[in-house]
Amino acid sequence: MKTMQTRTRKFLALLIAATAFVSAAHADQLDDIRKKGEIVFGVLGTDEPNSFVDPKTREIVGYEVDLAKAIAAKIGVKPVFKQIAVAARIPELQQGRVDVLAASLTHNKEREAQIDFSLTTFVTGQKVMVKASSGIADVPQLAGKKVLTVKGGTQEANVRKAVPSVDVVTFETTQQAFQALQQGKGAGYVNDEATLIDDLAKLGPAKKDYRILPTNLSTEPLALGLRKNEPALKKVVDDTLAGLEQSGEADKIFLKWYGPTTKLQFDKRSFKMDSDKI
Repeated sequence: MKTMQTRTRKFLALLIAATAFVSAAHADQLDDIRKKGEIVFGVLGTDEPNSFVDPKTREIVGYEVDLAKAIAAKIGVKPVFKQIAVAARIPELQQGRVDVLAASLTHNKEREAQIDFSLTTFVTGQKVMVKASSGIADVPQLAGKKVLTVKGGTQEANVRKAVPSVDVVTFETTQQAFQALQQGKGAGYVNDEATLIDDLAKLGPAKKDYRILPTNLSTEPLALGLRKNEPALKKVVDDTLAGLEQSGEADKIFLKWYGPTTKLQFDKRSFKMDSDKI
């Protein structure tokens, strides 16, 4: 009987110790961030206005950059921005090369198996841009044609779902895909609608030669990406975003980068940063 009691006590002690170890491990990333005095955000740096290089200052700026800066301020550390490719986003996070992804990242069920997500930070839809002279009026007419997009995003899967016979060619950056459309290397260019509008604006008078097809390929909730099982860091991130929402600062940040005085000319937000559910 005593032997059984002794074994039970030992088992309980080991269980408590293991639980304490796991809890401590969960807090490690936030603790490490505070100890090193900086938090590294993985950003694209090529996706205006979410994150891009300011041509005057050569600094990375944008909508997601401002959200990241607010998170760093909440933790009390310096924000560091590391440019990464679309296809490298999740591997860079999982391998610990960045602490948080602020990289135009779609939150979907498939990715939930790999990483955790913050509250939704943006909602957009994916569409297709074509040359006005192409005669293509909507998405079904892309059947059998070559379509261009960035590698590693959700764009390829979404356009294949909409048009199974489409021929998809991918590029390392969205700019390369857009340039390929201008060079006549494909019939269409797939991206988030906000990015397509921004790309059109960059063309100046030549934008009349292009059009965005009316049909949405998908609705894309974007969020910040975090490594799995880091509840302490996720709480700080979510609390920061919720605080921006409650204070009205979220609206100010959105209008700064997407509002009526920008190239995108959105009148208002169609979403709130209040849930991490999709």
